[in-house]
Amino acid sequence: MADPAAIALRLVRPGAQLLTLPWARPLATWGEADARFVELPVGTSRHLVRFCIVDGEVLAVKELALWPARREYEALRLLERRQLPAVRAVGLAERPADDAAILVTRFLARSFQYRRLFVRLREGTVAQRERLLDAMAGLLVELHRRGVYWGDCSLANTLLVRDGQTLQAYLVDAETAEIHDQLSDGQRAFDLELMVENVAGDLADVAAIDGRGLDAIAEDIAVAESVQTRYCDLWDELHREEPVTPGERFRVESRLRRLNDLGFVVDEVSFEPGPGGDALRLKVAVADRRYHASRLFDLTGLQVGEGQAAILLNDLNASAGAPGTPATPEALGRWWLEHCLEPAVVRLRATLGEGIDPIQAYCDLLEVRWLLSERAGADVGTDAALAALAARRTPAGSAADLAVAEAETGVWRVQDLLGGEPDEPA
Repeated sequence: MADPAAIALRLVRPGAQLLTLPWARPLATWGEADARFVELPVGTSRHLVRFCIVDGEVLAVKELALWPARREYEALRLLERRQLPAVRAVGLAERPADDAAILVTRFLARSFQYRRLFVRLREGTVAQRERLLDAMAGLLVELHRRGVYWGDCSLANTLLVRDGQTLQAYLVDAETAEIHDQLSDGQRAFDLELMVENVAGDLADVAAIDGRGLDAIAEDIAVAESVQTRYCDLWDELHREEPVTPGERFRVESRLRRLNDLGFVVDEVSFEPGPGGDALRLKVAVADRRYHASRLFDLTGLQVGEGQAAILLNDLNASAGAPGTPATPEALGRWWLEHCLEPAVVRLRATLGEGIDPIQAYCDLLEVRWLLSERAGADVGTDAALAALAARRTPAGSAADLAVAEAETGVWRVQDLLGGEPDEPA
């Protein structure tokens, strides 16, 4: 056993309980007297991973060899500084005498793994698979744009969080990640090839576990290959240059609108002389994927996901012109909070339970109400949408259908482990 004096410990914003964990001992020897352990689903891992509640939050604790642990800790810290979608490092305890270390990260609230998603969805599997592949492609694009080579991109190394009608993918395992100022085309291509192979294998595993035949497995593998097309399409939209003439202002506006619709903030637009001098080349510098989220924050003060913000802004804008609504955007935002969002959240919590994510639940309510109204050919109202959510009878294949899987897998109830109040919108 290692000498406690030989332990090298690094902690991010340490709490009192975190300091007292038995860092000098192997994780396998930790008992209930050392930490408050909780059982949470974990995928296949090369290392021992346990979850515990420390200083009022759920932490993932993983033991691995010293050098990979140090490398992963540093990578996660850099990913946080670059505000990229990845789990956040809490600490690293190094035991040089044992050539071992314990890496601690924050559990990603309301996240779930792809396996737990698919085993509880049947009719909606195809639709959710499309959202999953979009999320994986989007994650790799975000990493590559900021100079991150993952080296082991797979569904098994990813956690998913619902974001309106989309999924947001988060990097979990950064053992092989390399952080550069910029990636070469070769590095990007190799990382993308690894993703396609790994995702295809992951989906094939799910099909086999689900008892589907070889034809279904082959179909999943073929579909997984579409992640390359999704990646390339998004990368091209963000980085391509295009010729424009001085009178084609509409083409510039169209390009900016497409980028905003994808959620990206445009940082700079520039025009450079094109070949032959008869046209200019339009170049667009793209910043973070927070276009709608930033706009919603300005109007309401809410901090939500980009996909959620796009839905909420549509709802807010749709309320304009109703009797008693104010004229200015800022005042309308406050009115919408008081008269639309907050009353609906009260009803959602009363119907679905206190542990829900209030923002995502409201997005689900809006989608279910719209889908049911489309089916009925008339507005069915909020009561019918609430009843459908409560009965877990959301339209199959919709984004709201994921609410059923979440309720069944306990994703909404993680906060219960802490014995506290539900999370505020974040």
